[in-house]
Amino acid sequence: MKIAIIGTGNLGLSIAKGLLVNNTITTLYLTKRNPDSLADWNKSKQVNVTADNKEAVRNSDILIFAVQPSQMEGILNEVKDLFNENHLIISTITGFKIARIEAILGTEIPIIRAMPNTAISVGKSMTCLCSNEVGKKRIDIASAIFNGVGTTIKIEEEHMQAATVICASGIAFWMRLIRATTQGGVQLGFDAEEAMQMSMQTALGAASLLIETDTHPEQEIDKVTTPRGCTITGLNEMEHQGLSSSLIQGLVASFNKINEISKQ
Repeated sequence: MKIAIIGTGNLGLSIAKGLLVNNTITTLYLTKRNPDSLADWNKSKQVNVTADNKEAVRNSDILIFAVQPSQMEGILNEVKDLFNENHLIISTITGFKIARIEAILGTEIPIIRAMPNTAISVGKSMTCLCSNEVGKKRIDIASAIFNGVGTTIKIEEEHMQAATVICASGIAFWMRLIRATTQGGVQLGFDAEEAMQMSMQTALGAASLLIETDTHPEQEIDKVTTPRGCTITGLNEMEHQGLSSSLIQGLVASFNKINEISKQ
């Protein structure tokens, strides 16, 4: 595949690393206004670094846009005359809807929105995908790209902002839970490093159990709760203090905020 990443910041670099590791490219163009910071990437024969977005579009079939939302329209207008039906547009830009891209490029170009999270840097992103009508036939290409740096799920665009809350903002929410568990471990007598390691690995183990056994969280909870035991006592106290309720309220508050921002 001949791929270009337009706007190679932290997210773009993470995607580029995944593409190289998984050997899914024949050529890779990386664009940035100041390409000097990407000089090391020129050492690969498959990679071309440039500040010229038009050069990248001319020499690529798949365009992954990872620029700031405020830059997107200007860049699309700059290169729109170079697009044809053989191109595939993948946008990772938060809140930038497919209709806004179609308003510039037309409805005949396959367009896919992708919402990864920061775990993409370690190959563990949960990436949500949606597309316009013509993009549905090529969305599996995007799935293959992002499955190389984690896991993908296809959703409707109307759910993209909710997905941003659960998956992208969700990284921060889970980090806060791990931090709280670590603080509790310190209070129980462990030093901070020990408590952090135990918290991180336990969180990883819990998620892995659900993924690998395809079970429901309550089924796994039942396996570690015994009558009058310490686990159920702790769980009930957390629920009395509003654990599940506060998490749900936080998700809803974050969702309301992203909707408010999108209207500005």
